[in-house]
Amino acid sequence: MEATSTAPGCPSCGRSMTGTAMVLARREEDGRRVCRGVWQCSDRHLWWRWSDRPDEPWEVCPHPERFGA
Repeated sequence: MEATSTAPGCPSCGRSMTGTAMVLARREEDGRRVCRGVWQCSDRHLWWRWSDRPDEPWEVCPHPERFGA
C-alpha cells in the first residue's frame, strides 16, 4: 500500500480521518487473509476497507466497540 500525503475524508461528514488499526481478516470472496485498515474522523464515524484495494469504497465498520468509537 502506498503512503498518501493527505488523510482521506470521512464519507459521512467530510472531516479528515486518522488510521486507528489494522485488522487481519479472511475475505469471503476469495478466501485470502488480508488486512483491513480502520479509520476514524473527529466526529467518531468509523470506517474500514481492504488494504490491498484502496480504490474501493469505504464500509461502515461493524465493530465500533473494538476500536473505541
